[in-house]
Amino acid sequence: MNDRQQRMTRQRVVILEELKKVSSHPTAYDIYESVRLRLPRISLGTVYRNLEHLASRGHIRRLDLAQGQRRFDADMNDHTHIRCISCGRVDDVPLNQSPSITTMYDVVRKQTGYEVMGCELDFHGVCPACRLRNVTNG
Repeated sequence: MNDRQQRMTRQRVVILEELKKVSSHPTAYDIYESVRLRLPRISLGTVYRNLEHLASRGHIRRLDLAQGQRRFDADMNDHTHIRCISCGRVDDVPLNQSPSITTMYDVVRKQTGYEVMGCELDFHGVCPACRLRNVTNG
């Protein structure tokens, strides 16, 4: 890989800064919309390529949630996600409040011999706002 592909370009820095400003797990297009306020000449394709680069280098998480667009997350702490099957909203579920997940790491380690580096367990359900909307409309 050449030096240009390795270095943290201005575009990558701005993309990372904009992603770190939000906790909403934005799509590439959402990030493009905020980045272009700072870099008006940036293209959507450039944002996509740089997000993929940042994800492949472990700077951000790429979330491939079922039935949804690919989303991105700058929070690299151990956590998982829950997605609303009604509106698509994505929220964090901290692992430190789920001791059974931590126990699962130990079980997987013992059963497979792998050194467990992380977990990509995602939940799906109906968010509080959609549940409330369903109750008031139903």
